[in-house]
Amino acid sequence: MAVLVKKVDRRDGNEQSGSVEQEASINGSPNLRYEMVASRGIEAIVNSLSKWVVSILFASIILLRHDGTALWGIIGSVSNAALSVVLKRILNQARPATTSRTDPGMPSTHAQSISFISMFAVLSVMEWLGTSKVSLFLSCFILASGSYFIRLRVSQKLHTSSQVVVGAIVGSVFCILWYTMWNSLLIEAFESSRLLQVSVFLVAAAFALAFVTYVVLNWFRNDR
Repeated sequence: MAVLVKKVDRRDGNEQSGSVEQEASINGSPNLRYEMVASRGIEAIVNSLSKWVVSILFASIILLRHDGTALWGIIGSVSNAALSVVLKRILNQARPATTSRTDPGMPSTHAQSISFISMFAVLSVMEWLGTSKVSLFLSCFILASGSYFIRLRVSQKLHTSSQVVVGAIVGSVFCILWYTMWNSLLIEAFESSRLLQVSVFLVAAAFALAFVTYVVLNWFRNDR
C-alpha cells in the first residue's frame, strides 16, 4: 500500500512532499488493524461495557431462577473473582507494556469472571431446556459472546493472550466444579433443611452486597 506523506518544515514554513512505500496491507497487519479500530473507539467502548453486559446477564439468570442454585451461583461468582485476585498476587505476572495499569495481569479477572458467568448460564440453559436445538443455539451464542468479550482484553492491550486463556480456563473449571458440587452434594440437604436455606441466603446476600460495594468503589471510578 503506497501512502503519500507530506513533511512540513515548521522552521522556515516550506512544505516538502515525498512518498514512502509501506508494504503492509490492512488485512495482513495486526498492528495496523488495532490502530484503526482503536482510533474509531468501537472495541474500546464495547470493552468498557462488557462488564455491565455480563453482570446484567448474570443478574437476569439469578432473578429467573430465584432458587437455591441461584444463591449458590452468587456465592460462586464472587468466590471466583476473589480467587483471581489471589492468583494474581501469587503469580505476579506483569500486564503488557502498552497499558498504563501496573497491577498484575495473570490471570485476567475479566476473563475468569466472564467465563464463570457464561458457563453458569450455559449449564442453567441445559438444565431448563435439556439437549435441544434451542438450548444448543443459546449455549453457542452465550459462549461466542463471552469469548468475544474476553478477546477484547487482548485487542485493547490490557492482557496478554496467555493471561486471558488461563483466566478463561480457571473460570470455566471453577464454575463446573461449583455447579456440580451443588447438584451432587448440597441441593438435597438445602431443600430439606430450613437452617441451611437461611444460611445460604445470608451468605449470598453478604457476597452480593460486597460485590455491589466493589462496583460502586471501582467500576464507576474506572469508567470516568
